[in-house]
Amino acid sequence: MGAPIVEVMPLSVSEREQFLSEPHIAALSVSAGENRGPLTVPIWYQYAAGGDLWVLTGAGSEKARLIEAAGRFTMMVERVDPTVRYVSVEGSVTRSVPGTDAQLREITERYLAPEKVDAYLDFARAELGDQVAIYLRPEHWRSADMGPA
Repeated sequence: MGAPIVEVMPLSVSEREQFLSEPHIAALSVSAGENRGPLTVPIWYQYAAGGDLWVLTGAGSEKARLIEAAGRFTMMVERVDPTVRYVSVEGSVTRSVPGTDAQLREITERYLAPEKVDAYLDFARAELGDQVAIYLRPEHWRSADMGPA
């Protein structure tokens, strides 16, 4: 047998928290009920190492209703360059509160170039309706970096 092409290494606590702190588009998964697979959708999120993760979503959205019913959800972020790396975190909802304009601005500035922020905020305020901020306390982590061997 030849040498392995990649070495799969779990990330340290600080590495996984740093990676999750970066502005990746996440895949959010939540139970969709009996005889259904989980609802899995892309979403923006905010996270600072050691704290709760939060997302903004429509107050009456299917996602918000399912998260409220389940009381927990999973988030997964990944990259492919310079190595394949991912972090998945699952946990309990600690609170859901009406979304604020400050949160909308914070998360928009996290993901969009400065010249795109105001136009997106105008769109979001006009078209997306009331938002809810849902906070998740990370309880279970999975992570790996599949760097060169």
